[in-house]
Amino acid sequence: MTMTTASLPVACLVGGSGVRLWGLDGAERLRRQLRAIGVARIAAEGTLPSDASVLLLRADYLFDDRTLRDLVARPGTVLVPEGAGVNAAAAAAHVHGDAVRVAAAALRGETAATAIPSATVCTPSTLSSVYVRELLKAAPPMLLPIRGERRAALERYLFDGAYKGVTDLVTKWVWPAPARQVVRLCAWLGIGPNAVTATSLVLVLVVIALFAGAHFGVGLLLAWTMTFLDTVDGKLARVTVTSTPAGHYFDHVMDLIHPPFWYIAWAYGVAGGLPAFGEFTPLLLIIVVGYIAGRLAESFFKWYVSGFSMFTWRPVDSYIRLIMARRNPNLLWLTGFTLGGNPQGGLVAVAVWTVVWSLVLWLRFAQGAAARARHGPLRPWLAELEGDLTQLPPYARPFAPNLSTVRQLVQCP
Repeated sequence: MTMTTASLPVACLVGGSGVRLWGLDGAERLRRQLRAIGVARIAAEGTLPSDASVLLLRADYLFDDRTLRDLVARPGTVLVPEGAGVNAAAAAAHVHGDAVRVAAAALRGETAATAIPSATVCTPSTLSSVYVRELLKAAPPMLLPIRGERRAALERYLFDGAYKGVTDLVTKWVWPAPARQVVRLCAWLGIGPNAVTATSLVLVLVVIALFAGAHFGVGLLLAWTMTFLDTVDGKLARVTVTSTPAGHYFDHVMDLIHPPFWYIAWAYGVAGGLPAFGEFTPLLLIIVVGYIAGRLAESFFKWYVSGFSMFTWRPVDSYIRLIMARRNPNLLWLTGFTLGGNPQGGLVAVAVWTVVWSLVLWLRFAQGAAARARHGPLRPWLAELEGDLTQLPPYARPFAPNLSTVRQLVQCP
């Protein structure tokens, strides 16, 4: 359901929690989440209109973004925690203004959620899908009370939830632990994600200069630092709810265009400058054309075949993304060959790897187009993982949420 600005509800926050998660208390986090989905009007309980749609939210609960979006799109819905009994208090309600008084009483626990007239009682799992399209992952929608004794687990849950489920092997398995500490430091110091992204841009330019000057060791060290900060800025933006369209666009465009310049600078450094650099032109054409071709295959699959990322179509595609020829896997090639004393060999390896994976991506594009022609619209495999995500088959576990954190939060009263 598409909501226009005029049809968006007026929001009202009920209660509160003094516990700060990543520097934000429950009320401020909800205000930022609501602004991000277009709900800009937030009013006190006594000033709510009686002739308009109203969204009441308990500020001592942690809401998933998708649950808030789905709640905004579903007037006449009352939200209760998973497993709540028939007499449970509500955590949120989207009602008409004339039902505000009884709805607010249900949020304060003065009456049951079922007492709200003409409202359907839902839990997060009945309201929202486990598939998170923006983050290419399957994760159970959760509604969690904010308590001081749960602070560490809740912050871990928010951080893990900020990660994409399908990404490269370095981002998935190497960066999370140190990134969590750096994100915590940035949140404590008040450093915003755009400042981290700007630092990444500076490093991109410095790395180009270092590679071109044949300073491969230092250049690789700073290149890996840049890729690490590229992880930090996105996670910082999500856990502090400070994502902006401009920041997202800036980060995405930088990620898209800088890798070919690194490879060109690397070739220039290996050649020792002109005129020997010209000998690398065929190799660089292979890398750049292959890189663009791979990106086009991804885009065409999304926009003309499926409507979703190629890497979430079938499990094999998610595994392809772990090792495909993008920046981080290619940096592994360059690093390995440089440590072996053969930086030119690293460039050749990048060229071969790029060609192989570009061909694989175009093959998957053709197979996707054929599957759509035969069977109709495609569906991402992650969207099929409904139900208990703690009982996933082994092949799906690398793309599942941190189940130990989920279990801890679910079992904690």
